[in-house]
Amino acid sequence: MTLNPVDTTFIEILRAALPDAALRPVEPRYLEEPRGKWHGQAGIVVAPTNVQDVATAIRAANAARVPVLPYGGGTGLVGAQVMPNGPTPMILSLERMNAIRAVYPEENVLVAEAGAILQDIHEAAEAHNRLFPLTIAAKGSARIGGNLSTNAGGVNVLRYGNARDLCLGIEAVLPDGSTYHGLTRLRKDNTGYDLRNLLIGAEGTLGVITAAALKLSPTPGDSGTALLIVDSPRAALDLLAMARDQVGEAVSAFELIDGTGFNFLAEKLPDIRRPFDPAPQWMALIELGLSGGLRAQDALERLFETGLEAGLVSDGIVAQSEAQRDNLWEIREQIPEANRLVGSISSHDVSLPLSEISHFIIRAGQELARLGDFRINCFGHLGDGNLHYNVFPLPGKTRADFPGLGPRVQELVHDIVVEMGGSFSAEHGVGRLKSSDLERYGDPARLAAMRAIKMALDPQGIMNPGAVLRQE
Repeated sequence: MTLNPVDTTFIEILRAALPDAALRPVEPRYLEEPRGKWHGQAGIVVAPTNVQDVATAIRAANAARVPVLPYGGGTGLVGAQVMPNGPTPMILSLERMNAIRAVYPEENVLVAEAGAILQDIHEAAEAHNRLFPLTIAAKGSARIGGNLSTNAGGVNVLRYGNARDLCLGIEAVLPDGSTYHGLTRLRKDNTGYDLRNLLIGAEGTLGVITAAALKLSPTPGDSGTALLIVDSPRAALDLLAMARDQVGEAVSAFELIDGTGFNFLAEKLPDIRRPFDPAPQWMALIELGLSGGLRAQDALERLFETGLEAGLVSDGIVAQSEAQRDNLWEIREQIPEANRLVGSISSHDVSLPLSEISHFIIRAGQELARLGDFRINCFGHLGDGNLHYNVFPLPGKTRADFPGLGPRVQELVHDIVVEMGGSFSAEHGVGRLKSSDLERYGDPARLAAMRAIKMALDPQGIMNPGAVLRQE
């Protein structure tokens, strides 16, 4: 499969077929990604306003064998939104397809175009007293098409599931330029292969999602947040079990926070208020959403008391106001930014069976100590087993003092995770960053099936080449 770069002939084909406003210059923002690991390239940016023009652009690219790089909000963390080498691609940006097409509050469904910003979807749902529960730190710039293409997770997976679980149907353009009209609002539809779930999580390698029918939920009558000091990750898991025994599925989020993250905030983002000083070694950030006239604050205070009696909790704070709740969540949401400012040697987005999490944290720390002295910031979505396990130099040093060590650290961490029945990619996707890991750890039968699907749907190999499946 030989691909061709965007050239003047191809650009003229697009000019003849698309409105002038759909063709855009290649601005620097289209070539960057948040972690600065790659710098992309592009011959042209196409930003359609409707699915017909998306289909036209992809049909032209397929005929000319030009690579297509789907682009959402540019917030992905595994490099799927940039193409650093190979023939210069056409970037297909969904930013102008950003409409909320419809809201059906009686069905708990919202239909949005792929370029709709996640925060705008939240607000559209709230206007109908509904909740779209997918939320991530980049909600102000991330777009729902990218969220679905990476099967994004976030803090509410424990209660509501990943992006895949929140999508009823999609509209998409396939690599040959045909349109898949799968924008169903049905919750039961057993009519053969599920193309929706095939395209969700494919990171733009099998087609471009252009719109989605999303599941909404009733807005909880009362919500509350607490940050509790726990003795260990094991104690945090026991506290989670206690919380679910007491309030069932009303536990919306349960986050593990490492004291190292607090220290990084103090070092790099000192304006963020931290309720404990010095930082405890381990904390659990808990969000409850209750209905039926129940008060979340009462439930959290009861959980604190029973956790204290059981020896799981030593101290904590239950938010008494919306401002306090916002502050507690700001702590959690700004930890990744503090990490970025410190500069990691290696960062890992992993998931494990809940019963293995404590063992993993102990074992990984011990084995990393054999490589050198490091700071580890281990935090994340404890309720669904997703940890962000990041390794940093000691104070006074930077990652530049450890040339070539990052890949060794990553391999060590991922080896332990996979050995314990976990995944080396929990919620960020594979992209370009982890395509070699997919080959290293992936089940051979699954990889063969993935390649066969890719060849069947995209025989020219134009869709996001090099993402997920490494190019030969």
